[in-house]
Amino acid sequence: MQTIFITGASSGLGKATAKLFQARGWRVIATMRTPEKETELRQLTNVVLLPLDVTNLLQIETTVQQALESGRIDVVFNNVGYGLTGAFEAYSDAQIQDQLNTNLLGVLRVAKPFVQYFRAHQQPALFITTSSAVAIAPSALSSVYSATKWALEGWTEAMAYDLAAFGIGFKTVAPGGIKTNFGSTSLVSVEHVAYAPLLAKMMAGFQDGSLIHFSEPEAIAEVVYEAATDGKSQLRYFAGPDAVKTHQERVQLRAEAQHQLMLERYRYA
Repeated sequence: MQTIFITGASSGLGKATAKLFQARGWRVIATMRTPEKETELRQLTNVVLLPLDVTNLLQIETTVQQALESGRIDVVFNNVGYGLTGAFEAYSDAQIQDQLNTNLLGVLRVAKPFVQYFRAHQQPALFITTSSAVAIAPSALSSVYSATKWALEGWTEAMAYDLAAFGIGFKTVAPGGIKTNFGSTSLVSVEHVAYAPLLAKMMAGFQDGSLIHFSEPEAIAEVVYEAATDGKSQLRYFAGPDAVKTHQERVQLRAEAQHQLMLERYRYA
């Protein structure tokens, strides 16, 4: 029986992924800040709940060690994250630090002890990290969020080179919009009156589907499962029709032309 370790498994994509892998015969180590509040996953066989706040280095070390002592781990799915939206000039320094701490540094902190263990014990394994469609082409009013996801793409590709000789793989799954409670529990929105017209343009694009398509989390989880089981050295997986469309546009138009296209889509004056 193979095992996947998942961060951010209390809701959304993380929870959908935990349920999918469990249903397909995997052992799942599902981590979250408050596992004592989780009821649905607790009822499933071969699912272990562990506490994990990716901004707490001591807890990361304790939880990862506990997970490794419980048996072989084949896949580490670094999924935890939240979105900081709004005008960059309106963000406080604390908000920027929190975004970097969770979305970027949290992933690196969780990965490091696993990397050390897998390499030292000559154990093949796979790391999958949730990126985003904004790492293909950034969205307006998401500058720091986009920066963290671009950074994860760069880190993943570099790590794939570093660890290939040890049989340790790295991949990203880049979803577009997901129908989850991300917008209510994992989103920090900062408003600024000067950017109200741009926000209105964005919201209209969300509603008519021209800027984003909201997929079911179960559909995105299927892409995570594909990445975990297809045996390919493929680096990036695009999940959801909006992410696929954005990727295809970048390939066909190239970066600069796509940038001009996005400027037109966001134009409101």
